[in-house]
Amino acid sequence: MLLSNKVAVIYGAGGPIGGAVARAFGREGARVFLAGRTKAKLDILADAIRSNGGVVHTAVVDALDEQAVDAYVDAVVAQAGSIDISFNLISYGDVQEPLMEIAVEDFTHPITTAVRAQFLTTRAAARHMVKRRSGVILHFGGGGPQTLPGLGGFKVALDAIEGLRRQWAVELGKHGIRVVTLKTGGVPESIADSFAEKDKIAASIEQETLLGRAATLEDVGNVAAFVASDHARTLTATEVNISCGALMD
Repeated sequence: MLLSNKVAVIYGAGGPIGGAVARAFGREGARVFLAGRTKAKLDILADAIRSNGGVVHTAVVDALDEQAVDAYVDAVVAQAGSIDISFNLISYGDVQEPLMEIAVEDFTHPITTAVRAQFLTTRAAARHMVKRRSGVILHFGGGGPQTLPGLGGFKVALDAIEGLRRQWAVELGKHGIRVVTLKTGGVPESIADSFAEKDKIAASIEQETLLGRAATLEDVGNVAAFVASDHARTLTATEVNISCGALMD
């Protein structure tokens, strides 16, 4: 299995992307630590992973709380002996409106949330990874020139995270730690069924691809497991594009 004997921490595990990654990591042999804000969602996911033979632990953690994040990662290492993979997949609470109409607080909220959470969780993991001279930090979303009108601060937040990813990759590379972003261009399955525009948005995502189909949640989990594994040991300071051609590099 790709991740045998690896210890992985996933923040925002209660969401669809986090859940897909957690299931893939568990299937590939990782000991998975699920962190999120809603215990019930984490418990349901943990039961699913255990039913397939995975080893999983859950904790309610606020990824924006510096002391809580540091204490949580220290506890994971004390229990498991190491942390090999850290993946922050929390939602950023973005409000998507045109820039001429959006309130300044709504515009800046996803930017500050994304940067603070990614900084805190990466730093907490890196403190332990440096000692072992190995580890993988994964980001999700990706930057680049492509965007759409009416996204508020969401796309700006993704670009900011890419700037942070580059800085971490430069500073952690000498310690054997890899930092990689996965970008998809949108995953239709991740849109809630209750969202009125789901079918319209899903169709638009697929229409933008070169392959006539979009990434699935399973695709995201499979690629994340590969990138986190030693098979991808040469990948760092880069994005992995799984957008089916919707995003051109």
